[in-house]
Amino acid sequence: MKAGDRIAWVMSLAVCGGIYSGAAMAAAPVLLDHATLIDGTGSAPQPDSAILIQDGHIAAVGHSGTVAVPQGTKTVDLTGLTVLPGLISDHSHTGLVKGTKADASNYTRDNILAALKQYERYGVLTVTSLGLNDSPLFDQLRQEQHAGRNPGADLFGVDQGIGVPDGVPPQSMFHLGPDQIYRPTNEAEARAAVDRMADEGTDLVKVWVDTFRNGVPGAKGFPKMDPAIYRAVIAEAHARGKRVAAHIHDLSDAKALVEAGADIIAHGVRDQPVDTDFIMLMEQKGAWYIATLSLDEANYIFAQHPEWLDDPFLSAALNPELRAQFADPAWRAKVLAAPLTPAAKTALAINEHNLLTLYRAGVRIGFGTDSGASATRIPGFAEHRELKLMVEAGLTPMQALTVATSNAAALMRLSDRGVILPGRLADLLVVSGDPANDITAVDRIEQVWHRGVQTDGPLVAR
Repeated sequence: MKAGDRIAWVMSLAVCGGIYSGAAMAAAPVLLDHATLIDGTGSAPQPDSAILIQDGHIAAVGHSGTVAVPQGTKTVDLTGLTVLPGLISDHSHTGLVKGTKADASNYTRDNILAALKQYERYGVLTVTSLGLNDSPLFDQLRQEQHAGRNPGADLFGVDQGIGVPDGVPPQSMFHLGPDQIYRPTNEAEARAAVDRMADEGTDLVKVWVDTFRNGVPGAKGFPKMDPAIYRAVIAEAHARGKRVAAHIHDLSDAKALVEAGADIIAHGVRDQPVDTDFIMLMEQKGAWYIATLSLDEANYIFAQHPEWLDDPFLSAALNPELRAQFADPAWRAKVLAAPLTPAAKTALAINEHNLLTLYRAGVRIGFGTDSGASATRIPGFAEHRELKLMVEAGLTPMQALTVATSNAAALMRLSDRGVILPGRLADLLVVSGDPANDITAVDRIEQVWHRGVQTDGPLVAR
């Protein structure tokens, strides 16, 4: 880190630490009263509920009128509104995109904090940035967000991750800096890369095992990682006490990686329906599965629906450059004519089928979108879109919400959030309507409470 940047970082700790992290501790207790409660456990919604918030945590939960309230408590009447846990992303990215472009120059403190603030405004209060990060900035920001020193979502993730020389993730697509990805050429280099990430305190390790053909007929694709490399990565990561998340597209790669010990399949299988062998393997190994349904849809959906630009819920997430791109008829025509678009639609349909199959089989399902990896995978908006696609796939709204809260917390082994119970962080999303029966109600955000502090809002003026 440059000297000037380090001075700015220290000053930001002093300023933000005194204003933001102290807010929850200094504030009087708050009672959210007369709300419908979806607690994240999968239990039926509980009408006329009360939630007592104290010192940034949930102090008590019960039926309205039954919760003991300390003197000086502020009461907020939520009659007609629903409270649920803040959403948790197990697969996003930060610092890759600004405007419509991906570039290493985008990996700045201001750009990352702006994205984390946008996630927070959409009720996504914990984000796992799954690779392509730049240390030491990522590690510093992660610790700052854990401590609540800045506004915005809490931050976990993979520091750099392990890719392929001249392969995935493609340099031509992401324009990565030299410190954002490791591309080992042999097993010793792979183990050394894992050790460097572990020394930096990475939460997870990630490998990319894909050609990026994305199902497009005749596409050339990129070199795929040698199995000897990812086996060395997995073995070294486990030796260092770190779990491994694997980027895949095809069923054969997903099977091979889980067999080798990968702990998390970080994208859904999108080339063919999953089979019994894969289901049994996932269950035997106890691996997690993140579908990221909205990833493929984001390749074409904004070109297909220009009328969405009139939706304030989307507009709240658009920078001027991205809005101009979506409004451009030439851009829309180019996207819809591209070979990737029909391939992405096919991939989404297969992904939805596989998600439902695996969910019904009892495989552990996490929640993520790959938001932030490209301009059209929009932080915050993508997570709400993912919920709708999960319901479109066949999950009930309550099942989708449980995946996005308590399941997502469990995948990251976060026992302090994801459900509304005494002792947990007061990370709460307040919406109008009944998301247990109509998943689109999650878009009607009225309030967001992060660590017991109400953030700016509502997202869309009413």
